[in-house]
Parts: sequence; structure tokens; C-alpha cells
Amino acid sequence: MPGMGNGLKTDDNTVVAAFHSALLHQGLIVLLIVAVAGVTLNVLRSLQLRAAAAGEIGQGPAPLDGVAESAARRLVRISFGLIWLFDGILQGQSSMPLGMVPQVIRPSAAVSPTWVQHVVNAGATVWSYHPVQAAAATVWIQVGIGLWLLVAPRGRWSQLGGLASAGWATVVWVFGESFGGIFAPGLTWLFGAPGAVVFYAAAGVLTALPERAWATPRPGRIVLRALGVYFVAMAVLQAWPGRGFWSGLTRSGNVGTLAGMVHAMSRTPQPHVLSSWVGSFEAFDAAHGWGVNLFVVVALAAVGGALVSARPRVTRIAVGATIALCLADWVLVEDFGFFGGVGTDPNSMVPIALMCVAGYLALTRPIVVATAGVVPMVRPSPVAASWRERMVTNPGYALRFIGALSAIGIVLVGGLPMAVAAASPNADPILATAVDGAPNALHSAAPAFSLVDERDQPVSLSSLRGRTLALTFLDPVCTSDCPIIAQEFRDADQMLGAAATRVDFVAIDANPRFISPDDLVAFDDQENLEHLPNWLYLTGSLPQLEKIWGAYGIVVGYASGGAMIAHSDTAYVINRKGGLRYVLNSDPGAATSATKSSFAATLADAIRSASNGS
Repeated sequence: MPGMGNGLKTDDNTVVAAFHSALLHQGLIVLLIVAVAGVTLNVLRSLQLRAAAAGEIGQGPAPLDGVAESAARRLVRISFGLIWLFDGILQGQSSMPLGMVPQVIRPSAAVSPTWVQHVVNAGATVWSYHPVQAAAATVWIQVGIGLWLLVAPRGRWSQLGGLASAGWATVVWVFGESFGGIFAPGLTWLFGAPGAVVFYAAAGVLTALPERAWATPRPGRIVLRALGVYFVAMAVLQAWPGRGFWSGLTRSGNVGTLAGMVHAMSRTPQPHVLSSWVGSFEAFDAAHGWGVNLFVVVALAAVGGALVSARPRVTRIAVGATIALCLADWVLVEDFGFFGGVGTDPNSMVPIALMCVAGYLALTRPIVVATAGVVPMVRPSPVAASWRERMVTNPGYALRFIGALSAIGIVLVGGLPMAVAAASPNADPILATAVDGAPNALHSAAPAFSLVDERDQPVSLSSLRGRTLALTFLDPVCTSDCPIIAQEFRDADQMLGAAATRVDFVAIDANPRFISPDDLVAFDDQENLEHLPNWLYLTGSLPQLEKIWGAYGIVVGYASGGAMIAHSDTAYVINRKGGLRYVLNSDPGAATSATKSSFAATLADAIRSASNGS
């Protein structure tokens, strides 16, 4: 999948340091938001005390509009708010910037149909091109959504928090989980199908419901029956022949699907006691695969049928059984889901169990409309009361308002920089810095050269005076690094836009045997450079080339028979007066579309700087 990955190790010090720096700087903004919210609430509290002294505010608790929050809604809102916070913390792991795409997104998409890969690749490319901004954004977006659900328990602000939760969960489900793998073979409840964030999204929708909707058992019935149908469908899928779940250890020595999956999880870095539990279950399933799968199929079908009935007594037993089943799967199969350095959530068993409990509470404990015996905290306000008046006269509204705005601000702390980065088609220069190091600034005269171009026309450094130059050395018959570097130069030309009319991109032949203009023309044709008006590929006699190689510090290696085997991958930026301003290591390494774009962006930045006289 093009663009998915960056050719760098997940623990690259340069990228990790940039990620931590971004989190630190954005964290300071978050602290400022919290401080401003605290000061604002204190000011409002003073105004509210004055209003209370004037008799505008009574004493005692006040349900919103006379209705207490449903126990089911409270469970969903608080539990999923805490899960979002936990997920945000997990996103702060050092391996996230460079590990998310190759270790999480790419494996989940690789087994899905091609159209799914194309969809997922759109988001994965953004992450690959901007790993620091993307990883930091997910931290603050998820922390902000979690806080939003926790600090805004009532009213429209709370409902908006539910919608935000559902919306972000949908984004994660599509681009982070490849639609939860529902289009891939091997789909199974045991490993969290159809994706944990499906239940996050469902919880967000429930939170966004009007609070009076919880006055009847209907939401509970809908949740329980939907879960029941889901469990029955998973039982049928689990029982389907030919998917490998009925096998433990085959006669040929191969393990079945479940044992193989558990084996992979047991190798995840984690405390030894946990890996030993998972390893023991792997051995048990290998020995009793048919029996294990039979138990799973029967258990899923049984709890599914019981939940579909939506009868309180039957449902109570089914919910208890579901919790036990989810707990066993979470520990022994999913292995908690968040170990290994790139775990992004606790997987789906915890959300499933919470949704089952919430459905049962909504079925058996609908909200009760407050009676006349409840003393209202806020005097009835005119329907047309402005939000400013409510801020002063309604402490609950003020808390929800300020809390929700603060949470939105935290979301934007991560979301805005990511949106700006995603709008750029060029990869973050941090990738090129991680691969090759930062450009080195120079302040010396560029060594002169006098050669001919691919059209056998004389070109010298003095003849190019008045134009900024990007200079490198390329082998016209190279099939590895040189074509990549040439394409990076061409991409840098495009990034410069109109400024490219004052820039020349120059390559000098770095092969001691293929030095004729015809060799250069063939390379230009191969790399589609022949129509680039400011591209020059220069050559000369071997003594001339060797002198220039030495002057620029280019080392050319020879193999037996005189063939070139290697040369220095270096690029120079020369200003309009012929002065060397930057030298860049242009070795593409394990080149990907992200690292190539990143080097091109770095080169373009260096050219702009030299053109501006820096």
C-alpha cells in the first residue's frame, strides 16, 4: 500500500523527541485552557453568590428540567469518557508516530479487499507524511472528548459531546481499524469484531439522545436486542466450517486459527505472568480446539438469545454471563489489547460488557420525573433568557458551558495543527532529518566547474550566477538511489511554484565510464526530466569530473572491471552569488513516498532560505 510506512524504526530518536516536544508545547496550552476555565468559573461563582444574595437563586439540588439523569446514561457517559481518556494516554506512547501505520493500520488493511485498502490508505498517507502532528492530535482529541463527556453531564453540551464521540469513533473505525475488519476473512468475536470503536460510537449516540428518552425502557430494549442479534450473528460466524476455529493442533502440526492468534498475542511485550496465562490457554486450545470452539459458539448463541428476549430476569442472567465471557476473552485471547507499545485501546470486550450493563439499567431503571417536593435550585427562567443570564443565574449550566468549551479547546489543540498539516501535500521535513540529519549551513565559495550539459552545450558555475542552484551528483545508469534523488529534485521544483523560475536543478555525472551526453539524455528520458526547463545534467572528460568530485568531496567507488559501485549521496544549495549555503545528505535509505516527499520539502526550504539571502 503506497505511502503506508516511512522506512524508519519506531524508536527513531529524532521523531520521538519531536513528538515529545509537540506534546509538551501543546500540553502547556492545555494547562492554560484549564487555568482560564478555573478563573472564569471563580468569577461566575462570585456573580452567582451575589445573585443568590439578591434572591435570584435558591438553595438545594436541581435536576435539569425536573428530570434526573438516567443511571444507564450516566454509566455510558462516565465509563466511555474514562475509556477515551485512557485511549488518549495510550496514544502518547513513544512508538505511536512511526509505529501506528506499519504495525497497526497496515496489517489490519492488508487482509481486507482492495477498495478498503484504498480508503484506509488515504488516512494512512496523512499519518505517514505527518507522524508527529497526527500522533499528537489523537492524544488531545481523545483526551478532550473524554473530558467533554465527564465535565458536561447534562443538557445540550453533553449531547454534543456524545455526537463528537460518535463522530471521532467513526473516523477511527474507518481509517484506524479498516472498518473493524468486517470485510476481511477470519472475522471473529474473539478478537473484537466488528471493532471496539463501533461500541464507542454507539455509546456516543446514546449520550446524544434527549434525556427524556430515557424515561421509558425502550432504549434498553433496543440496546439489548441489538446486542443479542450481534451475539447470535457472531455465534453463526464462529461455527462456520472451514474458518479454522474448530481445529486445535492438526495432524500436520499446524495450529488452528484461534491458537495461532493467541500465540501471536503471547509474544507481545508484557508482564511475564500475563504472557504465561495466554500461553497456557494457547496450549489448551491446541489440545482441545473443537471443544473450545463449541463452548464459544454455544455461549454466544445462548447470551444472544437471552438478550434478544429483553426480559428483565432473563437479561440479568445473560448480562452476568456476558461479563464473565468478555472478561475471560479479554484476558486469555485479546491479552488486554493495549500492550506492545502500539496498543491504542483496551479492545472491544470492555465496551461490550459496559453496553450490556447500560442496556439492562435502561430496561429496569428508567428515569423518574421529579415531583413537586424537589426544591429547584434555579428559579424558572423566561424561555427567552439569554445564555449570559443563564451563566449567572444557573450554576449547573455555567459548569457545563465552561467545561464543554474547555474540552473543545483541548480537542482543537491537537486537531487544528493536524488539519493544517493534512492540507499540505508535502511530508514533514522531520522525516528527512531522521533519515539523513538536518541540512548543514555553510558560508564558503562553491568550487567552480566548467562542463557540458546533455545537449553538449557549455555550462559553468559562473554562467549560472544570479540563479540559486540545487546541485547533486548522479550516476546515469544507476537503478537504485539516483533515480529516487532525481525525482526528489523534480518534486522540490514543483514545491517551489513560481519561485522555481529563478532556480536551477543541476546534476553532475558520477560514473567514470558512462560520461557521454547520450548517457545523460537516456537518464533524463527514463526519469521524465527532459521537459523540466530548469534541469541540467552535466558531464565532461574524466579528469574534469574527477577534479570536481574531489572539490565537492564526492567519493566514487570502483569494482572489478571499472564499474562504479557507489558514490556519495550529497546535495548542495548554492546562492545567486556562487556561495555554498547548505549541504544535505541525500541518501534515500529505505525510501518511501513519505521520506521522498520529506527530503524534497527539506530541499525546497533550503533553496528558499538561500534565495532570500539566509
